Amino acid sequence: MAVASLYCGVDIGASATKVVLVDAGGEVRGRAVVRSGVDYEAAARRCREEALEAACAAVGAITRTVATGYGRDNAPDATETRTEILCHGVGVFHRLRTALTVVDIGGQDNKIIRLDDQGRRLHFRMNRKCAAGTGAFLEEIALRLDLPLGELDGLARSTTQTVPLSSFCTVFAKTEILAHLRRGVPVAGIVRGAFAAVVARVVEMDPLAGRVVLTGGVVAHNPTVAEILSDRLGHEVTVPPYPQFAGALGAALCAARLGGLPSSLAREEHDA
Repeated sequence: MAVASLYCGVDIGASATKVVLVDAGGEVRGRAVVRSGVDYEAAARRCREEALEAACAAVGAITRTVATGYGRDNAPDATETRTEILCHGVGVFHRLRTALTVVDIGGQDNKIIRLDDQGRRLHFRMNRKCAAGTGAFLEEIALRLDLPLGELDGLARSTTQTVPLSSFCTVFAKTEILAHLRRGVPVAGIVRGAFAAVVARVVEMDPLAGRVVLTGGVVAHNPTVAEILSDRLGHEVTVPPYPQFAGALGAALCAARLGGLPSSLAREEHDA
């Protein structure tokens, strides 16, 4: 059933573009994801069309649009933009309403965001200098192993062997993989080792205290990464429904300006 008014959140990442549409009560009415490609504006338009179709609505139903992500300045018809740190915090806290540490593993960067039980941001870190430990790292590993990305998680899950990759650098890791292949090391163990390398890179960034919530496209497509992180931390991490959409959901909630959102998350941002 169509709704009278929708609020749109657009998260344009380097690898994927996500759109979430919520109503005035914050309920999700439509969502979509497409590859960002080289034309971010076109990707955002296409993604919005798919989300509107899912919501059984026309573009005229959108009251306000907030954009976030790497390409947020390219979002069509955006009323305003917000940083990824803010939007991921809003999107996750809206669901869980507790103190937590958000770990977002994206296509080109990782984010760690600590929130208190009121949703106030206590601390954040973001790796900006290297693609090690991100989706781009796994894409390069898949390319080196001549595997479709969609097969990585199944391979990693099929083995208990974790072949260590001593280097976080994508270039050097690819060299290590060639050496493993020459020795006849099973591919599944190498893939699981690549997942473990992603987890190691995240853990190195910042202490992961309290309840840890894992989001992003990497965990959406490779849930084994969450299991490896859980083993590494000694307790289970939380993966929310549709983890790839946390940023877009936060942007949509910002667009809706819901009274239920913590006022602290609407304060002036210092992480742009």
